Amino acid sequence: MPKAVITSDSDAIVAEIDIAAPPSRVFEALTDPEQLARWFTSETCPAKSWQMDARLGGSYSYASGPSSLVVNGVSEFKCHGEITRIAPPQLLEYTWFGNWHLNPGEKTVVRWELTPTASGTHVRVTHSGLALDPEAHKDYGGGWPGVVEKLKEFTEAPQS
Repeated sequence: MPKAVITSDSDAIVAEIDIAAPPSRVFEALTDPEQLARWFTSETCPAKSWQMDARLGGSYSYASGPSSLVVNGVSEFKCHGEITRIAPPQLLEYTWFGNWHLNPGEKTVVRWELTPTASGTHVRVTHSGLALDPEAHKDYGGGWPGVVEKLKEFTEAPQS
């Protein structure tokens, strides 16, 4: 499983993975709400809903069902935000407001960078703005590696 790296200023979590699928396929999985609902989920934190309007200024939202995870006293997770940068199929960036953060109104940013490789795509996800929330910081350090692994499994599988 990929590892998360914490930046030297403790503000961001970075997770990277190589995927044997073209950037266009990976980008589609990151921006299509039906696909997000299929792969951005787990038994411990099941997705209840995913909405994504993948355009500059568009919004997204995610909600989980009841989870066995508890972060800052929250076990049903909701996040939402706005697309701040988009350049298909290389870049997707959005604000991220999570109801399990110490200050749910404080903006963090998730940035997906997709780089073509000889065998597919190198994916780098950076979640920044986390320095003031150590509990969420710890949660994302364990969470993003699993997310990119699920993205890899989903995009490398034959499409049905």
